[in-house]
Amino acid sequence: ESSPRLPAPNDVVVYSYNFHSLLSWSPVKVDRGLVLYTVHFKTGAFNHWDEMGCTHITQNKCSFPWSLKQRRWTIVFRVRAELGEATSDWVETDPFVAERNTIIGPPKVNSVNASSNSLLISVTPPFGSEAGDLLKYHVSYWENATSTTKKEMKTSDTLFKIENLKELTLYCFSIQVELMTYSDPQLLGLQSAPECHRTTIS
Repeated sequence: ESSPRLPAPNDVVVYSYNFHSLLSWSPVKVDRGLVLYTVHFKTGAFNHWDEMGCTHITQNKCSFPWSLKQRRWTIVFRVRAELGEATSDWVETDPFVAERNTIIGPPKVNSVNASSNSLLISVTPPFGSEAGDLLKYHVSYWENATSTTKKEMKTSDTLFKIENLKELTLYCFSIQVELMTYSDPQLLGLQSAPECHRTTIS
């Protein structure tokens, strides 16, 4: 190709949160004209580039189509800038595997029921689970005193109890989700903001 070259897009990255994934890049600046972008992808299984519904687009981001929602696929993306006949070089991403590279958010705490010696906590996972998903909740809890020792518990239940607590005492807890996957290491999510509740009197 002897056509003039455009600068290639920079900062081409996949951002993935709770398995919702987006490819983005820095806009290419030119003196005049509207720069368009085209994105292709290929999977680890097939070594050829396919379109993914982001061809000659104006925005500098591209959402994943449903066909790429497979968590265990290895996917590589490439993007280039286009202006009239001029194109930039393709810029490829590092291989992306959702099950390894997504960020898992904290679970949602639905309710906390305090008794004199326990807190009964109900949570919802941060993403819709797929068949075969095994989620573990890592719960840290501590007495809200000056010198605090955190205790840990793990559970696979969305309704669980923190037990053996003192009555009329303020306890705080924070939860993060671990997705047990076929790949190692396991995927550990972000911690929820601490939440504090006082036990009742017996």
